[in-house]
Amino acid sequence: MNNNWNTLKLHDICKFKYGAGLPKRNRIKGEFPVYGSGGIVDYHNDYLIKGPGIIIGRKGTIGSVYFEKRNFFPIDTVFYIEENKKKYNIRFLYFLLGNLGLDRLNSDAAVPGLNRNVAHLQKINLPNCAIQNKIASILSAYDDLIENNNRRIKILEEMAQTIYKEWFVNFRFPGHEKVKMVDSELGKIPEGWDIKQISDIIVIKSGFAFKSDTFNIEGKYGIVTIKNVQDRLFIHKCQNFIDVIPENMSKHCLLKSGDIILSLTGNVGRVCLVFGDNYLLNQRVAKLVPKSDSDWAYIYFLYLNPDFRKTLENISIGAAQQNLSPIEMGKLKINYPEKSILSLFAKVCNPILENIVFLFRKNVLLQESRDLLLPKLISGEIDVEDLDIKTEDTE
Repeated sequence: MNNNWNTLKLHDICKFKYGAGLPKRNRIKGEFPVYGSGGIVDYHNDYLIKGPGIIIGRKGTIGSVYFEKRNFFPIDTVFYIEENKKKYNIRFLYFLLGNLGLDRLNSDAAVPGLNRNVAHLQKINLPNCAIQNKIASILSAYDDLIENNNRRIKILEEMAQTIYKEWFVNFRFPGHEKVKMVDSELGKIPEGWDIKQISDIIVIKSGFAFKSDTFNIEGKYGIVTIKNVQDRLFIHKCQNFIDVIPENMSKHCLLKSGDIILSLTGNVGRVCLVFGDNYLLNQRVAKLVPKSDSDWAYIYFLYLNPDFRKTLENISIGAAQQNLSPIEMGKLKINYPEKSILSLFAKVCNPILENIVFLFRKNVLLQESRDLLLPKLISGEIDVEDLDIKTEDTE
């Protein structure tokens, strides 16, 4: 580290400020993100802080760090930091805080909490503004690419969901004008369509009961649990790993890219696609295996459909925690489209899902590259002083 870096304490350059109370009942839907310790929790018609700014988890998910370009509203479970160009590049500070280990500064055993005074006393290495700007520019380039891919993923998914709703909910599929509606046990459906049970079109495979004493953080295979299953998200981070696949584990528990998985307990009915290899399916999570390849996208969007999700919740049992039975789910009846319509939907939407998986994979690789660079840049191990890098100032 050269003379352009100084060792300071965090309070020498910034102060953690408390967010304000904004109960859900007082929020009015608007354009400004409302931040809690877990990230954006809502949107409001007014803001408290003019962006850009940094949000730090104070209660709950302590030490979480978020950067927000827009004006925003931090609630009372977080701290926030406002921009101060005279003292720091706020993007650089965001990356520095994310690498500082604030999540380890829990001051309350019962309810996790980040003590502001303890955080303020943390030592940091701070370079001059020119170097801050260069480091922020390098790391922000990764974040900008990730954000752009996320926008593309959202557009693609919304497009496919719109097609699904039009064709299979509103029955406005190609050529619907020439097809008459007929009576069925589920109401009016297009002629040529059928009423089928879920078990007629999907094989539901439950996960394996892994033993915790076999977990190894350095293991090759990630164990997929209900925590990994989030609607419209993809599996990419696991908490538990193992080295060797158990001999008595069913083959279907080894996941592959494109598999559809579903949570069977807790927040039942959450569904997502898998990407990548070396993932194993844990108990309380099921894999949905289409009996026909042309049903892949159809099944995925069927389970994302809010009405179908509500049906899954209605057949779940359990007072303390909901549990979804694969057997009972298999008995559910649905409108099953005529084969030519399903084939056309697959032709249109399967490539969309494949593109979404591809873009998400790109994002994971970008995140991994950024995370490898970040500590080396933030610590000064990689010297950027003499590099010709465009920054906001030079632009």
